[in-house]
Amino acid sequence: MTGVIVVGGGQAAGQLAAGLRQQGYTAPIRIFSDEAYPPYQRPPLSKQFLSGEWALDRLFLRPNNFYLQKEVKLHTGVTVASIDRAKKTITTTSSETHEYSDLVIATGSRARRLTIPGSDLSNVFYLRTADDVNAIRGAFLPGPGLPGRKLVIVGGGYIGLEVAAVAIKTGLTVTVLEMESRILQRVTTQAMSDFYHRIHSEHGVDIRVSTRVSEFRGNGTVQSIACADGTTIDADLVVVGVGVLPNVEIADASGLAIDNGIVVDSSCRTADAHVYAIGDCARGFNEILGRSIRLESVPNAMEQARVVAANICGKQSTYDTMPWFWSDQYDLKLQMVGFAADGEQAVVRGDPAANAFMTFYLTGGRVVAADAVNQARDFLITRQLCERRTPVDGAFLADVHTDLKQLLSQDGLGRPG
Repeated sequence: MTGVIVVGGGQAAGQLAAGLRQQGYTAPIRIFSDEAYPPYQRPPLSKQFLSGEWALDRLFLRPNNFYLQKEVKLHTGVTVASIDRAKKTITTTSSETHEYSDLVIATGSRARRLTIPGSDLSNVFYLRTADDVNAIRGAFLPGPGLPGRKLVIVGGGYIGLEVAAVAIKTGLTVTVLEMESRILQRVTTQAMSDFYHRIHSEHGVDIRVSTRVSEFRGNGTVQSIACADGTTIDADLVVVGVGVLPNVEIADASGLAIDNGIVVDSSCRTADAHVYAIGDCARGFNEILGRSIRLESVPNAMEQARVVAANICGKQSTYDTMPWFWSDQYDLKLQMVGFAADGEQAVVRGDPAANAFMTFYLTGGRVVAADAVNQARDFLITRQLCERRTPVDGAFLADVHTDLKQLLSQDGLGRPG
């Protein structure tokens, strides 16, 4: 039996299977996942699922009967050990071999782990899977929290801050330790870092920047954290969020090119015409940006799945969508499109003090990126401005009384038509 084999069972895999059937693909589709669940959403893990608002089955991308009806075979709890591209087969750790006509690698990424002393103590957690969250929830949920319990989060990125926002509501004492000089330093601007530092501080989170963790201490279970500056912080549990690593090992072993991800072209195809890679593990060429990037985002995974489904079905498709992301913290929805570092000029619309604003990043009089806080409608318009590279008037963007939608039919001079 040939057909499509998908290695990895995340959101990209689930979307690919659905997309193939929607495009009229009739050959077998098999998904191999080392997790015990059908493809599920990961963004809610650090938010609704961690808080207990969502049950496990609400995470699932589609119900189990979808895969039965669409004749998509799920091999859950199965790890793929190797790929033989010459024979067009994959082999699992249980020595089962399966043939494919097209292979899609969607192995995602894994949490980067610390190797400092005490890393093996219990109650030191990483958050990447549903099982990870179940373990974390067992330490501080359900109910109103455990008074006096102290949570320390190592890493001031989006995952760490989303966990902080959930944990502080449960009654835990929350401290965030970030080794860089500001939170979110690797992913956003100084102004946005300052904004979220203020928000979390107002909710009672103790954020300490320029703080490097050197050791976890405890007797079997973590009890404190030692920092390089000599300070010690009490901790009943720790969540580490210091980035992720793409899962490229089986691709690398099969001889595929690796460069901070599995190298693919704008069609998400590797140098092997019958092997594709999508999602967090893939580094692909984005035609709008004009460069290769590896993205850790659901919209990216979903778009790449769409592209591959079309190409496997013989319909030429390339990845030409502007990257965008989001993060939910407290009652704030942050939406981002593009990369602020690509901008030469920043224009603010609205009032950050009111927790509702946008920052546009312009180069050559065109919007190349934007951050939006509680501005969902304008964000949708801004995504189109970025993709079209529409010339704009900065003063028009900054004026909250203007309607950004007018720019989608502008007169070619940066003014609404």
